[in-house]
Amino acid sequence: MTIGEFIKNRRIELSLTMKQLAEKVNVSEATISRWESGNISNMKRDKIKLLADALLVSPAKIMGWEDNANEEYIENFDNFYQIDKQSLPCLGEISCGTPKFANEDRESYVKLGTKIHADFCLIARGDSMVGARIYDGDIVFIKSASMVNNGDIAVVIIDNEATLKRVYYYPDKGKLILQAENPKYAPLVYIGEELNDIRIIGKAIAFQSDIK
Repeated sequence: MTIGEFIKNRRIELSLTMKQLAEKVNVSEATISRWESGNISNMKRDKIKLLADALLVSPAKIMGWEDNANEEYIENFDNFYQIDKQSLPCLGEISCGTPKFANEDRESYVKLGTKIHADFCLIARGDSMVGARIYDGDIVFIKSASMVNNGDIAVVIIDNEATLKRVYYYPDKGKLILQAENPKYAPLVYIGEELNDIRIIGKAIAFQSDIK
């Protein structure tokens, strides 16, 4: 259900006409119509609050932030904390096994806490990183970087194919080792001129996994 559909359905549930709702929010009937059509990009904060009050819901519910719908309840507990949200582009899937093309999908976005300073995220596929608690289907948050420290988990592009591995680079030996976190996968080792076709594009800094 879109936000506009929610506003309309809730108005009807409360037996309000567009005109009646418009009067409560102090806007025109045409504005209510635009909101119900999904055009909420210019909705001002004070109008969100008035609309929420008129519809007997929280402002978070109006904006589609379902996770924050119980914020007033949560605030009653000292050990419960709200998570501020931001949206990151999800660039598709990344292999956690044999390197493969990461299908970019820049139309998808994932919400996460603002304390995670990532630039984009990817969906992990495969089981080679399970030792790092990264499972198939997990969302991995990436900070853009062309270099990482030895032992960091990074997104590595090899011949235009991407993989997620723990990185160990030895410049004096001209050697790069990409280590899986699953003993059934052997390390990927690259030396000499093979390194010319390899680049690091980001460091994994967090992941999101469903509780199963």
